[in-house]
Amino acid sequence: MRAIIALVLFFAALATPSMAAWEGRISAHDRERLEQLPASRAEGLAGAEAAGRAERALVNAIVARTSGPISAQELKGTWRCRILKLSGLAPIKVYDWFTCRVRENKYGLYFEKITGSERMAGYLDDYGDGRMVLLGAVSVKNDPPRPYSGGNPGIGVASSSSDLVGLVSTLGRGHVRIEFPYPAIESDYDVIELRR
Repeated sequence: MRAIIALVLFFAALATPSMAAWEGRISAHDRERLEQLPASRAEGLAGAEAAGRAERALVNAIVARTSGPISAQELKGTWRCRILKLSGLAPIKVYDWFTCRVRENKYGLYFEKITGSERMAGYLDDYGDGRMVLLGAVSVKNDPPRPYSGGNPGIGVASSSSDLVGLVSTLGRGHVRIEFPYPAIESDYDVIELRR
């Protein structure tokens, strides 16, 4: 009888679709933001229309381009990176180049922006279609990196302003973007451009 029960449980486990690790950690608020990425991107692009020609060309080269799949191996290493904030307080805000890094540790693939006054860090996981999802958090100045809180539902918090959720894809060899839908402050859509 035990053998039959074990066999039934084994086949039931095979029939149940597996859930990626990030799906068990993401807050409802951040899941909704991720699902609204196309709307956030569209609002960012619409708001950027009020910017100058050079800024619009930069945005189109990064945001309006079709992206493709990226592997963990391609992501690993040190990158030059810059943040673009679209719509919201200004049509476009383009920051200077900083340093970002992707490395493997015992918990998984880890992204970090390691220079500048605003730092960010978090874990990357397979999202599907060759893209990766980033669940992380922002810290400022010399504060230690914060972990993704997931809204900390244990104390009834729906979201945290330091949490961030992003979608990672490639724009070509040595060129990556991370899109952040509906950031907590300043803009409707943020993107980090990474270059080797």
